Amino acid sequence: QVQLVESGGGLVQAGGSLRLSCAASRAILSIDSMGWYRQVPGKQRELVATITTSITTGGSTNYADSLKGRFTVSRDTPKNTVYLQMNSLKPEDTGVYYCYARRASTLYWGQGTQVTVSS
Repeated sequence: QVQLVESGGGLVQAGGSLRLSCAASRAILSIDSMGWYRQVPGKQRELVATITTSITTGGSTNYADSLKGRFTVSRDTPKNTVYLQMNSLKPEDTGVYYCYARRASTLYWGQGTQVTVSS
């Protein structure tokens, strides 16, 4: 079982930055991968970024093509936390951002954190 607690969302002006955090309830070295999806109004939940976290494969990242260069996913293994640094934010980035963790065949989700980018 993995519990995920997200933080860091909020209201920011276009062009600004936010950093989201996702703290896991167990060592992320025991988790295969973590990352972020988002639910933008009127659209399906979409992949934002992923990072492998296990002791054998940790550190590989993957991004949605449209977000490369603006968003960066990273991990802090001792803190069991994954981050999403979001720069040059646009109003279309507004939505609920969900952290996930995959351990073996099971997916776990955080409660989501709202990001609102004003124009």
